Amino acid sequence: MAHRPTWQGHLKLSLVTCPVALYSATNPAGDVHFHLINPKTNNRIRMITTDPDTGPIDRKDLVRGYEVSKGEFILLTDEDIKSVKLESTRTIDIERFVPAGEIDRIYWENPYFLAPDGKIAQEAFGVIRTAMEKSGQIALGRIVMATRERILALEPRGRGILAYTIRSQDEVRNADEVFDAISDARANPAMIAIAEKIIEQQEGPFDPGQFVDRYEEALKALIEDKTKGHKPTRVAPPDDDTNVVDLMSALRASLGAKPRRTKARKAG
Repeated sequence: MAHRPTWQGHLKLSLVTCPVALYSATNPAGDVHFHLINPKTNNRIRMITTDPDTGPIDRKDLVRGYEVSKGEFILLTDEDIKSVKLESTRTIDIERFVPAGEIDRIYWENPYFLAPDGKIAQEAFGVIRTAMEKSGQIALGRIVMATRERILALEPRGRGILAYTIRSQDEVRNADEVFDAISDARANPAMIAIAEKIIEQQEGPFDPGQFVDRYEEALKALIEDKTKGHKPTRVAPPDDDTNVVDLMSALRASLGAKPRRTKARKAG
């Protein structure tokens, strides 16, 4: 199935430019989505845009509004928004190269695949991608997506480029606001040693196939049961084991317990 690009424009490294397309690297198609249904008629509910004074109104007649004070809005049409032209509107202009370790993981956001857009772009794209690969660093550029300018981090992946939107500093909260309330008292060295052994027992390679959304799978099973007319199976509530009185006993018991393994999702 051909993938539809999220964004199309140009990738620029100094004076070298080539047409590129950006594709979402994640697939939400498997998520369970619900609609609001009237159980009396089994009809899907439609949301109608309504003005509290005049009643229903067509979406095409609406404009965006920015609230400057309570109940007072500055109105912006599509033409107004299009008039704000930035250099990065249709160009990913690589501005800087930085070591990957310098970007705190809290700033990384959504992943995308970046690929040449058309045969004519292949050569220039290959030059930029290979030069990036040899630098061993992350390229940073800017992109406008959904009327917002975002920082984009680029790194070679296979024959293409993996791109991540990077959160701005204003979007990331100060961790100290949450962590300052945590006690700085030193933990018991003997307990730490046991906890380290537990960690060693559970070490292993990262296999995304082992980490299945169990809630999503349970929802799908529930829907399948109801489709077949079966009475849904009630899942037993988890044991309430949060009230641990003796931490050392719990650690020692954990050391002797077998680590739990998550079953991988079957292909197909």
